[in-house]
Amino acid sequence: MTTPAPPAETETVLARRFRMDVDTGSGTTTWSWLPGINDFAPKVDPTTQPDTTYDDDGWGSDAVTELKWSIELTMLRRAHPTTHAFNAAQEKLRTASAEFGDASRVHVRWYDREGRPEAYEGYALVKWERDGTATDDLESIKVTLTGKGKRTAITNPLAPAGG
Repeated sequence: MTTPAPPAETETVLARRFRMDVDTGSGTTTWSWLPGINDFAPKVDPTTQPDTTYDDDGWGSDAVTELKWSIELTMLRRAHPTTHAFNAAQEKLRTASAEFGDASRVHVRWYDREGRPEAYEGYALVKWERDGTATDDLESIKVTLTGKGKRTAITNPLAPAGG
C-alpha cells in the first residue's frame, strides 16, 4: 500500500469568491452585476426514493430522483449617490418577487470572481425580505432564489483567455 503525497493545494479559499449577475434586459440578455452581497449560499438538494431490493441483503438503498437548486443571499441595498435611484439588478429581483407567471422569474448567473471553473446560470423565483430595519441598521435584504428548472454549468465569464 502506498501513502499519498501531501496535497499541493494549501491556500484557504475565501467565502467571498462568488459574484452574481442578473439579466436586466427585456428581449435580449443584458447582464448587470448584483452589488452589495455579503452572504451567499448556493445549494442543490436531492430528492431520494428508496430502491432497496432483496439483493441488498437487508441494507437500505436510495436513488436520486430529482434535483432542486436554490440560493440564499443577503445584500446591502445600493442606490446612486446623486439620483438616489436603486441599483437595476437589485430592483429586478425586488419587482419580480411581487409578480406572477413569467414576470416572477429572473435569469441569473453566478461564478467565481477569480476565474475558477465553478460557474452556473438558471432561472429562479424570488423571495425578497427586508432584513435590516432598525433605526441604526443599514438596509439589508435577504433574498431566496428558488430554481425554476435546470441549473446549467457555464464557462466562467472571468476565466482567463485560452484557459
